[in-house]
Amino acid sequence: MVPEVDVRDVLAELQRLRARVPHLAGALAASTDGLVLAHDTPGVEAEGVAALTAAALGVAIRMTDATGRGGFRELLVRGENGYIATYAAGSAAVLTLLAEDRINVGRLHLEGRRAGVRIGELVDAALEHTARPAPPTTRAPDPRTDGGGALPHRPT
Repeated sequence: MVPEVDVRDVLAELQRLRARVPHLAGALAASTDGLVLAHDTPGVEAEGVAALTAAALGVAIRMTDATGRGGFRELLVRGENGYIATYAAGSAAVLTLLAEDRINVGRLHLEGRRAGVRIGELVDAALEHTARPAPPTTRAPDPRTDGGGALPHRPT
């Protein structure tokens, strides 16, 4: 599970990506277990795409393992009306792009890989931040409550 990521930063990256790449119809960042982190997918149910991406990711990882091709990097699916491209985004997230059939696939890969790296950095930084223990608070001891767990002793 991915911790709270600053969704505004991830969404801004998705929007910049869509502005840079002609014929890119949608962009979605999700955790590897299928939870939407941020999306810019007009007309598409983001939660459903994230869940399907997680399922496809599971198969792709098993395929790369079974064939000795190393860790998952990307997956490209071509349909009659366009492409769905999924890129690794750090250790716990993926970037899924929806593209029209007339897109330049080389440009899609170039920009998708770059955006995947940037989104991965944001998600991994959030993971690292939550993994660090909170710094201890410093306060002066309170003689009424601090005594190694013992109750205050009253002379008899």
